[in-house]
Amino acid sequence: MGRIWAEENKFRKWLEVEIATCEALAEGGIIPLEAAKAIKEKADFKMDRIAEIEQEVKHDVIAFTTSVAEFVGPEARYLHYGLTSADVVDTALALQLKEASAILVNGLSSLIQVLQKRAHEFKDTVMIGRTHGVHAEPTTFGLKLTVWYEEARRNLKRLSNATGNVLVGKLSGAVGTFAHLDPQIEEAVCQKLGLQFDSISTQIVQRDRHAEFMTALVIIACSLEKIATEIRGLQRTEVQEVEEFFASGQKGSSAMPHKRNPVTCEQICGLARVVRANLQAALENIALWHERDISHSSVERVILPDSTILVDYLLDKTASLIDKMRVYPKRMLENLNLTKGLIFSGQLLLDLARKGVPREQAYLWIQRNATRVRENEGDFKTLVLQDKDITHYLTDSEIEQSFDLKYQLRHVDYIFDRVYGHSPERNSSAR
Repeated sequence: MGRIWAEENKFRKWLEVEIATCEALAEGGIIPLEAAKAIKEKADFKMDRIAEIEQEVKHDVIAFTTSVAEFVGPEARYLHYGLTSADVVDTALALQLKEASAILVNGLSSLIQVLQKRAHEFKDTVMIGRTHGVHAEPTTFGLKLTVWYEEARRNLKRLSNATGNVLVGKLSGAVGTFAHLDPQIEEAVCQKLGLQFDSISTQIVQRDRHAEFMTALVIIACSLEKIATEIRGLQRTEVQEVEEFFASGQKGSSAMPHKRNPVTCEQICGLARVVRANLQAALENIALWHERDISHSSVERVILPDSTILVDYLLDKTASLIDKMRVYPKRMLENLNLTKGLIFSGQLLLDLARKGVPREQAYLWIQRNATRVRENEGDFKTLVLQDKDITHYLTDSEIEQSFDLKYQLRHVDYIFDRVYGHSPERNSSAR
């Protein structure tokens, strides 16, 4: 990814735009075919020469075209013919973003594959689901991974859509009026370069396109932070349901030899903040003076390389984190049982309501038993079986069914089939 944003590659993309323009101009009879051929064969540049010229002229595009002209010779008078700097820079930027997006798509695709693999591995691994950080009802670790899988797929679609909107070129001149070149030249050049042409532009491609692309990157980074945050929470000593891979010889603390810290997760969370902060600058780039100013240019030289490089890195780190993550099903089951059956209170409430007990009354009966459990007076099911108000409506076997873990998770297979596309028959069983 870093190579894409290197100065050498940037100038190569500028040269692609210049050569493609010369070819289109020659094909349109505007410049001699021999001149376009000579430019394509001879055009090159030297990095140190560009830097030297820029020191004097204080203009990077002029420095670039001057260096190229020194290689081309007399035919260089047709180089940059009818163009303004932004024609070259914005069109070349689209080429860089095209390369960057391809790498990001590969990274997202790899993450999606890892999530799918591990989701199926732990499809039936039972754990407690938490809301507000508190035990709620049973779920499986495979379902948690599948939520992340679906979000990653949406991110892939978002990135694809945003990339499609930013991969446009423009050769419409200083204020977008095609004063010096016909629109058909722009269309021909963009076709040669594998880009869409901007249907209307000023001197620049409008920056809402780039802000949308940045937004897609930021949402990806936030999704990765979400995954890392959850794993951090599940790795806490008091929970210890999953753990980052800890290599042989790795050390977690300079002071405490026993430590195994979620450092990869913390790195992902920290760097996601950097990507997120860059979005603010991209949004502020949308509003420029009149047909253009240059305030967005310096910003993009920072936020586009930094954000694409960081998201590429974060995708790789997260895929590795998921792939190597250690999972502890036994500990998950132990934690699920910590509340001594309270997690089945919702099912018990429904079963009493189905028997004709007013919901609020049933709620009070269940809550008073839950309070006794919290006060260490026994486990929930035992207390419920001893509660005459509840047993007046529910038999012992019906109460046993209310505490049936398998029934709580009976739709896991269907959810997996719905997500991963196996076109299942609906589970129509009812209690």
